[in-house]
Formats: sequence, C-alpha cells, structure tokens
Amino acid sequence: MDNENKKKLPKWFGVTWKIVAIALILFADVFFGLYFYLITTAFGLHVVLATISVFVIPAILIPLILVKNKKKVLKIEGIALAVYLAAISVNVGINAYNESITINTSPNIDVNLYLPFEEESRIVKLDKEASLQLSDDLPVVDGAAAVFPVYSAFVNATYPDTVELYDGTFEYNNTVGGYMALAEKRTDLFFGAYPSEEQIAYAKELGTEFEYTPIGSEAFVFFVHKDNPIDSLTVEQIQGIYSGEITNWKEVGGANEKIVAFQRNEGSGSQSMLVRFMDGKPIMKAPSEQVNDLMSGIIERVSDYKSTTASIGFSFRYYVEGIIQNPNIKMISIDGVAPTVENIKNGSYPVVGPLYAVTYKGNDNENVDRLLEWVLSEEGQEIIEKTGYAGIEK
Repeated sequence: MDNENKKKLPKWFGVTWKIVAIALILFADVFFGLYFYLITTAFGLHVVLATISVFVIPAILIPLILVKNKKKVLKIEGIALAVYLAAISVNVGINAYNESITINTSPNIDVNLYLPFEEESRIVKLDKEASLQLSDDLPVVDGAAAVFPVYSAFVNATYPDTVELYDGTFEYNNTVGGYMALAEKRTDLFFGAYPSEEQIAYAKELGTEFEYTPIGSEAFVFFVHKDNPIDSLTVEQIQGIYSGEITNWKEVGGANEKIVAFQRNEGSGSQSMLVRFMDGKPIMKAPSEQVNDLMSGIIERVSDYKSTTASIGFSFRYYVEGIIQNPNIKMISIDGVAPTVENIKNGSYPVVGPLYAVTYKGNDNENVDRLLEWVLSEEGQEIIEKTGYAGIEK
C-alpha cells in the first residue's frame, strides 16, 4: 500500500521536499555557522580549517539528499571526514607545540604586585613621608604597563591610603586606552611614552591639546632568543629587518634562518616608538600571528616571542629587564652599545626616548601642577631611578 501511495505522488513533490530540506540546512547554517566558527577558532584551529568546519554539516547532509547512491556517498564522506579530523589533530598539535615554546614578553603586568599602600608591594617606597601630601581634588592618574610601578609609587607617596586601583582616581588603561581617556578628559595625567600621530589626531578632534613633561628617560630595546648568536646590530640593520629588506639572519652575521620579526598593534607605546625609530622608513606588514593586538581583554602584549633563534622583538628596557625577567631572551646591543642605565644617562646608547607625564591644556585642577612639580623633585626622581629608569639630568 505504501509503495502504491509513493507512486501516486506527483514528481514535483520529490523535488520540492529536497529544496525545502536544503534550504532549512543552509538557513540553520547561517545562524549557527558563525558560532561554530568562533568555537573552532577558540580551539586554535587554522582559519581555513575553522572555515571548513562551518560547512561540515551541509557538506554531509546535502549530498545525501541529492544523490541516490547513499552508500557510496557515505563512504566518500567518511574518507573526507577522516582526513578533516586528521588535519584538525595535526593543527591542534602544532598549536600546542607553538604554545609550549612561546615566550610571553608582553607588557601585561600583574598589577597586584605593584599596588600602593600594601606592605608586600614591589613598588619603591620613600624612607620618609613625601613633602607633597594631597587630600582633595586628587588628579586622576593613568599610564602604560611598563610605567605602572612608577606612578603607583607616586600614588603611594602622595595620595591618601584610601585610594585604590580603578576607584576613579588611580587608573590603569595602558597606552591605547590611556591616551583615549586623556583625550576625552576622563583622566588628568598619563605616564608613558609619546603618543602616536593617530592618538594626537583623536585628541585634536575632541579639542584636546596634550602637554608633555619629561620625567625620565628609557632605552628602546630589541631582544632575541638567548641562543641566537647575534649580540649586536646596527640601527640600519634593525631598520632593514623591520622594513622587510633583510629577511635572513645570515645577512647580518647570524644563522641561515628566516627572521621572524614581531610587532605590536598600532597605537601601543612600543609600536609608536618603532615608527619613530624607523625614521621615515616604511614598516613591513607583519603576518597576523606576528602582531600582538592589545585591544582585547587584558591590555596588552608587547610581543609573543617564540623560543626559536629566528625571532626578534622590541620593548622598553625596564619592562624586559625589571618586569618580565625572562631567562630565555637577551637584549642586544645597538651599534655595539648595551642598553644599560649608565649608557642611557651618558647618551652612548643610540635609541633613548623620554618618559613623559602627559596632561591636557586648560586643566584647572591645581594639584596637577603640584604633582608634576613633585615628580621632578628629588623625591620623585628617586622613585623613578630606584624603579629602574634613568632620571632627568639637572
């Protein structure tokens, strides 16, 4: 009876239900595909494999609907699925290996180790009460990761001990978020490196004019794996590496390995410093896996430096030497001069940048100027130098 009923069904019915079924599969895939993609990329799958994952279900179901010989289709799909799962396994294994050899030299900082008013804090503390004690109209301070221990120590010395991190007075937004907050006049002082052209332009769009007070100086450094035979490069050689003109370590006296040059995201303090270091030379576009995007989550990383002799990264001396302290990397000399505090002060190290306290013009909080004056005083400079930066020569 069932077979007779089937024969009586019009031909268009078979075509229609197939079209409807395929449409429902594709409709569901549109809604769930992106979610599936996000899940697979979260597990570290290569973007190609992750993209293929979105189409796995349609690729399995649609041929079963369209093709009569379902056993043959299932056999082919089984082989393809096995190859796909093997590719995933290899990809996950490679990612796990890369993760295991990754040296994190990012300017993520455990701020809990450098908080004010805590006995075990690693910040520099003066032997006596600071000559400046603020109580009202406290300037809202913010800064870069590498400078957090410095301005946390300023807060410890001059602010009431009721002040806490993220309480509206003592902030940590790092360079990208920090300059945005200062441009929007949500903070009073930012401690860090000079802003990027884009950050200055954003401030001007809002009618904000930054003012810069040098409070110290710091070396911009490049580092390689400890087993890399290279100990020194010239300014021109590093510029050649980051412009893409030099691509192999053997070109600068090293091993026959392709150079992997890590970068930061646009607007970060160290990337802005790299732009100035390049002195007008174009910076090569790095592969996405070699760029550390600091706009998400825990702001931000200077560079993920893989533990191979082929890699090179950059940061600021105190951050690498005083905060990261990773035994598997070494800072290299530039033009034969090592990035030491002594060489920063005597001017022999060729890549030194000022450490700034940045404010905005027209701020009517008198305590901003009072705090700046104190930072430049003997007490403020003591904190800067004992932290590990070079102070202002007077």
